[in-house]
Amino acid sequence: MTAVGSPETESRPEAADALEERPADLRLVLPALAAWGAAAVGLTARPPWPGVTVLGCLVAAGAILVPLTVGVARRRSWHGAGNRVAAAAVLLCTAAGTAAGALRGADLYRGPVPEAAGKYGSITAELTVVTDPRTTRPRTWGDRAAPPAVLLEAQVVRVTTAHGEPVATRAPVLVIVRPGAAAGAWLGLLPSTRLTLSARAEPPPEGEGRFAAVLKARGTGPPRITGPPTTAQRVAGDLRAGLRQATDSLPPDARALLPGLVVGDTSRIGTELQEAFKATDLTHLLAVSGSNLAIVLFLLIGPPGRALRAERGGLAPRLGMSLRATALFGGALTLGFVVVCRPEPSVLRAAACGAITLLAIGTGRSRSLLPALAAAVLLLVLWDPWSARTFGFLLSVLATGSLLTLAPRWSVGLRQRGVPARCAGALAAAAAAQAVCAPVVVVFAERISLVAIPCSVLAEPAVAPATVLGFAALAAAPVSTAAAELLARCAGWPVQWIAGVARTGAGLPGAQAEWPGGWWGALLLAAVTTVGMLMVRRLVRGPWPAVGCALLLVLVVLRPPSLMRIVTGWPPPGWSFAVCDVGQGDAAVLAAGEGTAVVVDAGPDPALTDRCLRELGVSRVPLLLLTHFHADHVAGLPGALRGRSVGAIQTTTLEEPRERAEFVYRTAEAAGVPLIRPGPGERRRTAGLTWQVLWPVPGSGPEPGTKPEEPNDASVTLLARTDEGVSLLLLGDLEPPAQQGLMRAHPALPRVDVLKVAHHGSAFQHPALLAAARPRLALISCGRGNPYGHPSPRTVAALRSQGALVMRTDIDGAIAVTGSGGGLRAVARGSRAPRAP
Repeated sequence: MTAVGSPETESRPEAADALEERPADLRLVLPALAAWGAAAVGLTARPPWPGVTVLGCLVAAGAILVPLTVGVARRRSWHGAGNRVAAAAVLLCTAAGTAAGALRGADLYRGPVPEAAGKYGSITAELTVVTDPRTTRPRTWGDRAAPPAVLLEAQVVRVTTAHGEPVATRAPVLVIVRPGAAAGAWLGLLPSTRLTLSARAEPPPEGEGRFAAVLKARGTGPPRITGPPTTAQRVAGDLRAGLRQATDSLPPDARALLPGLVVGDTSRIGTELQEAFKATDLTHLLAVSGSNLAIVLFLLIGPPGRALRAERGGLAPRLGMSLRATALFGGALTLGFVVVCRPEPSVLRAAACGAITLLAIGTGRSRSLLPALAAAVLLLVLWDPWSARTFGFLLSVLATGSLLTLAPRWSVGLRQRGVPARCAGALAAAAAAQAVCAPVVVVFAERISLVAIPCSVLAEPAVAPATVLGFAALAAAPVSTAAAELLARCAGWPVQWIAGVARTGAGLPGAQAEWPGGWWGALLLAAVTTVGMLMVRRLVRGPWPAVGCALLLVLVVLRPPSLMRIVTGWPPPGWSFAVCDVGQGDAAVLAAGEGTAVVVDAGPDPALTDRCLRELGVSRVPLLLLTHFHADHVAGLPGALRGRSVGAIQTTTLEEPRERAEFVYRTAEAAGVPLIRPGPGERRRTAGLTWQVLWPVPGSGPEPGTKPEEPNDASVTLLARTDEGVSLLLLGDLEPPAQQGLMRAHPALPRVDVLKVAHHGSAFQHPALLAAARPRLALISCGRGNPYGHPSPRTVAALRSQGALVMRTDIDGAIAVTGSGGGLRAVARGSRAPRAP
């Protein structure tokens, strides 16, 4: 996130000298912070406290200013009154922030909408769309994937009562729609569109306090539109649609990312790419921020520090534009930027900073950027008090403030240590933003990114050309589709680089580290960061300590398997089979040589599956078997494919649930991996491992001669054996009818060393199958606190009664099997002590 006016201009030697000679102008900082805090508190304060606070602040400010004004009138001078004026300004801003917050917060508690939400009642409301609709991320619940819903924020303006009487109101709401086939009509709605909606009103969930209610729309039909969007929003919508159309022929990452980078349109960004940007702390590039407007205004006015000089830069003086004309044209650009990119907190903050800078140019007065930032914060929290409580606004302000204060000083320090000027500026900017933003991110993310700074430095050079070319494509789209497509294709190159940086950084084993969440975790990280900066300043005088720290960071991020095995004991040497801890789902791994494994199922979460395979050192997968198409076995497929050479994906014959099967086919096609089906009794071999497909067989339905009707009963079942003699039976999610069919098809089923218990250890097991297998180790994959009661105490007791050592991922974490024969052992992740059956 960059302030309007590139911070690079502040990191030059002359800027540094000026910074040392002239102290920062902080007069507006305290009033802005006072208004910010007061607005945040006032939103939830109930009468009479807001009124008492406002009255008290006004009286106190009057007590300061009235005698001061009288004294000034006599002396005709304000000399020596600075501190009292500052105190009065803080009090007045506190009163203004409290009043703004209380007035806005009152909409949450008064009127028919909150009343209906408290009773979970039905209402018919007329509302105005406030934001672009968006879809929810796919979520896996057990063996099912929850269908996506459409979310949109709106303002209720009229409610029809049960007696048919319209009641005018003003209530912010979150609308949830499950539109089915009409999803396109809902997603095409533009801000300012008026709708009539029949819905069930519910109280907002925790963390969504800015809404008076959640309205869950009834039915799955298209929206009932009662009023069109405004002309400005129609034009903005056409421009955004033109940019999307211009990017249709780009590679997938560029096609998804360019609209998000330019105008904040993230509708095409998939879960995997989104997670990559989160892991590298590059998500500010997906939300339009000050850097976008900074680049556009930089082209117009050049460096803000020279905007009032005869040698000012940018296009404006070359086009013969006066200072006033430049300011007016820049203001029009800023207004258009807000409309097209939508009034998100970072957009409004950037626009306010830009407007204040342009006002200074138009009036011929010098204006530094720190007071501009403080003034922008003050104006925005009074205009929209809810921004005072959003993490996005906080991160935007912190990042911009760090670039204006810390980055120039750090850049000077790096140059004094021999770092080239451009590298010093980029490193200082990335490090400053990360240092102040990371403690806030950890509050809700509960992790820190160890690759954020290098990824930011590598991605930053591509942001400016991508933004300029993207805005050019946006402007060209209404005039010439061919020109827009050409410009979008040129913009696609730097965008592909940014996406590649994010994916590569996120794919590193140590890209992220877990950290305590909440504000205590934030304070801890802030303390650690402060101590670290002090140590660096005191100790790092020569190049060698810095080189040592860099090498240590590289080892932590790369996490070589041989080194991690020494440090953590995982994976244990000589492991032959592992069950990943992927929550309520299945992902198992059969070792097949150094760095090679056969993977059975992919779990419900791509990130967890990818992490498990990386910790096991698996980079080559000759076969990835998906036993059946339930979400808790296939939703993590992108994570299993990520960064690995996969020979083929084998699936069951029953394509149910259909939407999950289609997801697998799309993912495999995008990755260029062939799909195959198992043949009855199929036998395969790879290095050190053989296996046979036991199920399904022809006529493997609930009755002899019929086909399976349920996905669980179509699970591909394997009998595997390692060259060391360890036998394993992997049952997928077979239910008792299919287990009985398996026994009929293989009456001489041998005893095995290891059993991957069917269906997460549910209570539905065929006793004869457990008795025939008589495993020495019984491994159960299930999630902590799952709502299904897996594993069943009855199943666990039955396995133990047969002499099996039962281990489960919800308690033990990931589990690996080592040894063979009498030396067969099971090792839990995080425990170096092997357990013998």
